[in-house]
Amino acid sequence: MSSKISEETTSERPIWMRNAWYVAAFASEVGRSILPRKLLGESIILYRSEAGTPVAMQDRCPHRLVPLSIGSLRGPVIRCGYHGLEFDTNGKCVAVPGQEVVPPGARVRTFPVVDKYKLLWIWMGASELADPSLIPDVHWIDDPAWVPSTGYHRMEADFRLITDNLLDLSHEAYVHQRTIGNDAVADEPARVAVEQERLIHADRDMLNILPPPFFERIMDYKGRINRWQSAIYMPPGTHMTEAGVYPVETSSSKAFVGRVLHLLTPETPTSTHYFWAMNRNYRLEDEQMTEFIRTAVAHTFDEDKVVLELQMQAILKEQPAHLPSVALRADAAPIRARRLLARLIDAELQNGAVVAPPIALANDPPGNRAATNAVPA
Repeated sequence: MSSKISEETTSERPIWMRNAWYVAAFASEVGRSILPRKLLGESIILYRSEAGTPVAMQDRCPHRLVPLSIGSLRGPVIRCGYHGLEFDTNGKCVAVPGQEVVPPGARVRTFPVVDKYKLLWIWMGASELADPSLIPDVHWIDDPAWVPSTGYHRMEADFRLITDNLLDLSHEAYVHQRTIGNDAVADEPARVAVEQERLIHADRDMLNILPPPFFERIMDYKGRINRWQSAIYMPPGTHMTEAGVYPVETSSSKAFVGRVLHLLTPETPTSTHYFWAMNRNYRLEDEQMTEFIRTAVAHTFDEDKVVLELQMQAILKEQPAHLPSVALRADAAPIRARRLLARLIDAELQNGAVVAPPIALANDPPGNRAATNAVPA
């Protein structure tokens, strides 16, 4: 296949970085049982040691290449389910049934993994480069000033298509009419900026508009509102959508603010693990609100899933030479994101470059926006 899309989709050229931290799981998913998962095309297992330390290991016994995920945890070791070889948390074989000598080559590859922000982060590239300070700051999931509603979607789509979707939020007007969208989103063009060659912003302010259903519910208010929305992306897979809403007669400093984290980890070139958390700064003790938001956001992303998976099917079938086939103003941020990711992949291929330390996705406290209470003429 000769087209650009087909080459990238079939991974003849890498479409993701390896020297970067990705979310492997929510921390609560992993305990004293084996969790198999495919990340960046590699099958791994996740579990915790007896001391509670997370372990990430290749899902393959070096003896007969049978997945270790069919084995079992036995105290400090994982036992292969085929011939009973036992491996410690460093991947070293420490026992072979029926013989005293352990072959020196009997070792399983392990991966650096860090438990932070209620997430398990994994480094799939060169282990010696795995610096925990490079983990993106997504502290809102684990901050008493915010309350998260969390969830997970597995999408049968290239993770870059999800990035495109998250940076062009004009689609909310059409895909999400029953939840977070209305015509005002598509009618207001986004202001796109690139910060320090690390962060892409697509910001829009919607003044004196009617609230979409989701915001009516969280505000318990049906009058006209001011709304801001910032789509923020840091390669390879960290997104945040900040949305603030407040009645037109009040101030942005009193806004209901949600910071939605979208943490994308490629599974294969055509499938993605999508970990998300909608973090809010209002009604912190309201458990019913937490569940309402979780359900509403899950429904919203279900709608995205339908569109993105149809798009992926069309790409695989038609193999277009370029995407988008027809560029619109709304494509400005997605196109810049693709270019930025491609440059970072090229740098890694050329010299094993590591992504620069993350920069802040947003500052606290939110509010005090440049968008004012003014009603447009």
